[in-house]
Amino acid sequence: MSSGLPPHFRFLAGANLAAQSAEQLSLAAVPLVAVLALNAGPGEIGFLAAIQTLPFLLLSIPLGLLADRMSRRKLMVGAEVLRALSLFGLLAALLFDQLSINLLALLGFLGAVGTVGFSVTAPALVPALVPRDALAQANGRLELSRSTAFAAGPAVAGALVAWAGASAAFVLAAILSAAAVVLLLKLSEPKRTPSAQRHPLLELQDGARLVWHSPLLKPILLTSVAWNISWFVLQATYIPYAIRALGLSASVVGVTLASYGVGMMVGSLLAPRIVAALPFGRAIQVGPAFSVLAALAMVMTLVFPTAAMAATAFFLFGVGPIVWTITSITLRQTVTPGAMLGRVSALFLTVSMGARPLGAALGGFVGSAWGEPACLVLALAGFVVQAWIIFQSKVSHLQQLPPVTD
Repeated sequence: MSSGLPPHFRFLAGANLAAQSAEQLSLAAVPLVAVLALNAGPGEIGFLAAIQTLPFLLLSIPLGLLADRMSRRKLMVGAEVLRALSLFGLLAALLFDQLSINLLALLGFLGAVGTVGFSVTAPALVPALVPRDALAQANGRLELSRSTAFAAGPAVAGALVAWAGASAAFVLAAILSAAAVVLLLKLSEPKRTPSAQRHPLLELQDGARLVWHSPLLKPILLTSVAWNISWFVLQATYIPYAIRALGLSASVVGVTLASYGVGMMVGSLLAPRIVAALPFGRAIQVGPAFSVLAALAMVMTLVFPTAAMAATAFFLFGVGPIVWTITSITLRQTVTPGAMLGRVSALFLTVSMGARPLGAALGGFVGSAWGEPACLVLALAGFVVQAWIIFQSKVSHLQQLPPVTD
């Protein structure tokens, strides 16, 4: 960890790495166990995925409001304890042969509630732990942890299930989650001046009004919505397209998808350097611009149907959006008053998650009606839109981060 970041941030960064790794391990292990132990089919797997998504839509805003009303450290500890308990519950059900699809769904839902609590609160806590000029570096470290977990988690889970049985994956995930709790308990959160308590709906309205009327936050939100819709249009069609049109085997498809995780790690490492080298408005445009290039590379597989071209597209998708995530979160942390960081983070998370099923449904409809190539072109058009939103906004004119809003 860089000496430029305060010691207590290291506890948050370590907890983030452990928590993200536990999440990715469990997300990969649960469907494997469902198929291997319970003979689950696509319907059951889809059901499990849907249940694990629900907390993001239902609880992001309530937990964000809670993050603005109580100790963020305590909320993160509680969230991670809930995730750890769900993982120990999965392990116990497996060991005592009590596993079922419904139980997997219930425990997956509880684990996802922990994920939402952690995801909403961590960005709100960072500005209290690091100085303003280190926000981009701190966010880069957190995203590097997430990228590492995203890249390694599924591979580790698959190897553990194959070599040592499903219980080994859940043991490791539970240990990592418990380690995150220990690290969070060591973290010291600076005291906050308590704000006047108002009705939660009024507080949420304040956060929504702030975002919608901000010339900096509104384009970030709209860019995120357009990106997520476009990304899930692509996700809905890529695997059938890769197998049917590109003629790739399942293992090669996996390699192309793994390029995304590699790109995420590269982007996490490059982001602080990009922020230091460019005016901030230009740095924040890097992500949307890379997404357009990535989508264009994917469309080019219609002309050059190779695994290398598809892998290049996913690599660029990994690099660009991570730079976007780091820079956009840094800007959001700077212009959002500290007392509102939780609810604003929750609003962004809810809107982004809500855009995903819309994109998946749109991709499924277009793919069924006009074929997978039409989905690739539609996704490219969507990525062009998300880049246009941010390029024509006031964000693009920023030479540096604006003054911190108290």
